[in-house]
Amino acid sequence: MVSQGSEQSVMVNGYDPGAAAALTPAARALITRRERVLGSAYRLFYREPVHVVRGQGAHLFDADGHDYLDAYNNVPAVGHSNPRVQAAVAAQLATLNTHTRYLTDDVIDYAERLTAKFAPPLSQVIFTCTGSEAVDLAVRMARRVTGGEGIIVTRNAYHGTTSTVAEITPSLGPNNPIPARTALIDAPDSVRGSGGAAAIAAFTEQVRGAIAGFAAQGIPFAGMIVDSVLSSDGMRLEPAGFLAAAAQVVREAGGLYIADEVQPGFGRTGAWWGFERHGLVPDLVVVGKPMGNGVPIAAVVGSEHVFDAFGSEVRYFNTFGGNPVSIAAATAVLDEIEQRDLIAHSAAAGQRLSDGIRQIAADAKRVGAATHIAQVRGAGLFIAVEYVSPTDGVTPDPQAALAVVQGLRDRRILVSASGTYENVLKVRPPLVFDTEGTGTHPDTARFLEGFAAVTRDAGQ
Repeated sequence: MVSQGSEQSVMVNGYDPGAAAALTPAARALITRRERVLGSAYRLFYREPVHVVRGQGAHLFDADGHDYLDAYNNVPAVGHSNPRVQAAVAAQLATLNTHTRYLTDDVIDYAERLTAKFAPPLSQVIFTCTGSEAVDLAVRMARRVTGGEGIIVTRNAYHGTTSTVAEITPSLGPNNPIPARTALIDAPDSVRGSGGAAAIAAFTEQVRGAIAGFAAQGIPFAGMIVDSVLSSDGMRLEPAGFLAAAAQVVREAGGLYIADEVQPGFGRTGAWWGFERHGLVPDLVVVGKPMGNGVPIAAVVGSEHVFDAFGSEVRYFNTFGGNPVSIAAATAVLDEIEQRDLIAHSAAAGQRLSDGIRQIAADAKRVGAATHIAQVRGAGLFIAVEYVSPTDGVTPDPQAALAVVQGLRDRRILVSASGTYENVLKVRPPLVFDTEGTGTHPDTARFLEGFAAVTRDAGQ
């Protein structure tokens, strides 16, 4: 995520090299070596970067052995160093790793299990290595099948990093040009905008306007892609159904609706897929990141009709997409989610966590503190806390959000910030959050204790 108000590529919650003097000599030396060989494109989190050497469950450990509560990393969905994933990958790597032009069993078994998680007609899957590759392929398919070019995205969307996907990723900042064949629309804003039916109508009217705008420029319409929880726009969940209404408008205009499930998918929202809360069946679905618990694998899921329309005319092959080792990791992730009932756990743990954050905000307000918290939003273990000026209750306050991020990091609790105005705390822990110490909820207790302390210290 990058600042929209800067002409430079500045990352929210990024390390400031100007603060290097406050770091230990060992940390400065490691950062110097890193910058020398990795270059200026790489970024580090936090004013004082965390030097991690080990992970376990929902925890990371630094070089000095300190335990950090990981409330941010969605990629290791079933936990850092998950034993089942470790065993599956090691066994497969010791047996066979090759590509999908040979006939193997496991990729077919996994494809059957994965597509069974979707409603008809979503019944086929193409595997890639990364979410960016999968989004690139989904957009390419939509353009080929519809004959169009124009793609609609939300104004601060993040979808990936290939050349094609960067065109539909405005959150990459002002130095990332957005071409005429990409139309930007505003996400619903439950703090500053309307709600309910009015919000749905306003959103769909923007979609109609974008389609009309393409027509006026002579750009044929291909479709729309949305992260199902609009994470980079500040996690916009309400009103339920606004994405289904948008998809209907898209289809009426001959386009395809693509659900980007790279962040919300695989149980994070308390359901298998984030789009489910909108009563929606997309035309194409992109999945990735948590799919392999950190082992690179992603995919596009779609209907036989769309896949045939693309595959009968275009030759597509991804050498390592769906390789046996990545499939072994992905299979182990499904086993973990299903056998440990992590979707129901995500819903329950997320409710405890969001309720606790709301209570802390309410307590601060009750004792007369000038609270900066405008709203706490959440679905499962994907929670957003929006910070605003206490003067008017609506003006975004990114500095307040960043102060909480840094305050929590100082207490060894890891989160970050996001959103159009960079004022939204993003809480997104591994799905195994609170699974150790059943009945006591130790991770939630630790998070809320730290959050309460930071809120109290900052007068928020």
